[in-house]
Amino acid sequence: MDKAILVDHLVKNFEVTEKTPGLMGAFSTLLSPKKKVVRALKDISFSVSKGELVGFIGPNGAGKTTTLKVLSGLLYPTAGITQVLGFDPWERRPEYLKRISLVMGQKNQLWWDLPAIETFELNRAIYEIPKKVYKESLDELVTLLEVEKLLNIQVRRLSLGQRMRLELVAALLHQPEILFLDEPTIGLDLVAQEKIRNFIYDYNRKHSATILLTSHNMDDVIDLARRVIVIDDGRIIFDGILDELIARFAKEKIIKLTLTKEIDTKELEKIGKVKSIQFPEVILRVPRSAAAVAASELLQSFPVGDLTIEEEDIEDVIRVVFRGEAKKLSRK
Repeated sequence: MDKAILVDHLVKNFEVTEKTPGLMGAFSTLLSPKKKVVRALKDISFSVSKGELVGFIGPNGAGKTTTLKVLSGLLYPTAGITQVLGFDPWERRPEYLKRISLVMGQKNQLWWDLPAIETFELNRAIYEIPKKVYKESLDELVTLLEVEKLLNIQVRRLSLGQRMRLELVAALLHQPEILFLDEPTIGLDLVAQEKIRNFIYDYNRKHSATILLTSHNMDDVIDLARRVIVIDDGRIIFDGILDELIARFAKEKIIKLTLTKEIDTKELEKIGKVKSIQFPEVILRVPRSAAAVAASELLQSFPVGDLTIEEEDIEDVIRVVFRGEAKKLSRK
């Protein structure tokens, strides 16, 4: 498949001024500023095929947003190669900008004191969208995101979830081929999150759009992305199928028991880590390699009415990766 996004040995450094605490320190910093280099991206490489939806995940400060800003042309790379649809993003050519969109959950492009429809009309002019195409695109997006009744309401009077849906309309009116989504569901309630996820899924399928999605909301990643790239401290530590991430880093299995009578739960700790007890339900964590033996011992030695062996929750696996334990495991 053709590569829509190509990142090869990308490096991004920032020069920052070191601040000394206290009043005298402030004067010292002002008169003799000391500079240091912060390495935000440390030689990362990956590619994304046309039409692919990829989860780009990692802890705060890992380099996710920096990467998206480089790819959208907002930041100039220190070293390495970046190409999106064959363009060098940092050149910010109009023909390139008309084919991409960057949506940041914590940034607004809608005019705060005006109805959203006014921003849409402005974007139509900026992107030189023909009126017929604009109307068709607007009607489709308004229907998919269920925002018809919100178009003429002052933006400041809308809820966060309503504004986020309208932000997506503004970002997609020109039907971009590449969509960079940075925390699109941040701060939203569960209903609003689901609407945004459903829309992203439908847009990706209908328009074959290439989407790079960052999120701390694991439901976003699980529901939308088959492939994930995990970045931490400016380095990529995993790039592959989500199921492979689970298989690689899920070192335990979950055994759920239904007991027929109460027992001394300390005896269970000899078999595995007791995760929770709410009689008659008990949940244990055991090493993957010992799951079958542990289940057999539980059935033989305890009053078990029912027993199931399950995989760890994806959220728990991702937490392991975020804590850096994945890097230690990958070096072994």
